[in-house]
Amino acid sequence: MTLTQEFDFLFQWHLTERCNLKCRHCYQSGMERAELTLAEIGEVSAEIAEMLADWESVYGVALSPSFNITGGEPFLREDFFAILAEMAGRGFPLFILSNGTLIDGTAAERLARLGVKGVQISIEGPEEVHEGIRGRGSFAASLAGVRSLRDAGLPVTLNVTLSRLNAGQMPAIVDLAASLGVWRLGFSRMVPSGQGAAMIGQMLATAEVRELYEWLFALDVPGLEIVSGDPVAAQLNAAPGSPAAAPDIPCGGCAAGVSGLTILADGTVVPCRRLEIPIGNVRTDSLREIWAGSDVLAGLRDKGRYRGNCGNCERWAACRGCRAIAYAYSRSQGKDDFLAGDPQCFIR
Repeated sequence: MTLTQEFDFLFQWHLTERCNLKCRHCYQSGMERAELTLAEIGEVSAEIAEMLADWESVYGVALSPSFNITGGEPFLREDFFAILAEMAGRGFPLFILSNGTLIDGTAAERLARLGVKGVQISIEGPEEVHEGIRGRGSFAASLAGVRSLRDAGLPVTLNVTLSRLNAGQMPAIVDLAASLGVWRLGFSRMVPSGQGAAMIGQMLATAEVRELYEWLFALDVPGLEIVSGDPVAAQLNAAPGSPAAAPDIPCGGCAAGVSGLTILADGTVVPCRRLEIPIGNVRTDSLREIWAGSDVLAGLRDKGRYRGNCGNCERWAACRGCRAIAYAYSRSQGKDDFLAGDPQCFIR
């Protein structure tokens, strides 16, 4: 059989819960949990490689897997570069998510030599806004990291978490990205969980989210690509009234339960890095069994179990809203429903 289509599959690794900043958006449990060792990470990477190879052979699909490496702040791991070398040796494309403050020229060159495909740096706005969220001195340090990465020839994406704290700063953020010469400028919505739960009042209204995305995607900035992994944002460019050919089979949109898994620092497996519902642990459980047997993952794939606007939406197969935002908002309302409607969805 000839494989003619590739399916993306993303594994996100939280190498540590530790962070060198006190970000208002960051999740930090305040608990010390035993981090996976380099040897354990190697074993899990080998398991993933074998699992994906078997899936391709048995099911006749071509998979395009990648590893997103984050934390906390991943550069706090003393064995960080050894971990990257282990993963790269398994043939996985590597992408790093960082606050950028610990990246100097030497670190950037080491990333380049390891073949890292790209680095995402979190920037929340101009200096005053950014430091109001991520702490004093963080803005200059993050920009220094961006410049080191750029000088090493690595593709850099700036990522902005959208909220009322920075919604009025979009022109300045775009100008900053253009002036830094980065590859991409990405946007995601704030998930009001962890420390961010206290910021639920900073969530944008539905109309504000739509207005921001429409303005951003209409921009034409030479050399700068405007992107978002937000499944709702992707619906802006979808043809109206044209649902997927198989409306009850997820084929895009939110990756939770469909095209990715997240492994936390202690080996806990969750559907997504912001949807922290434990579904197993790589120290004790097979990833194959988690993927096939988790009731949480089964629910994420079953339209009949969704509620609210997402459960009734003709675009369910290609979107499903952001499950992390839906879950966090549901909990803020005294519920515990990861299959609730996305409260900021503007596709009605």
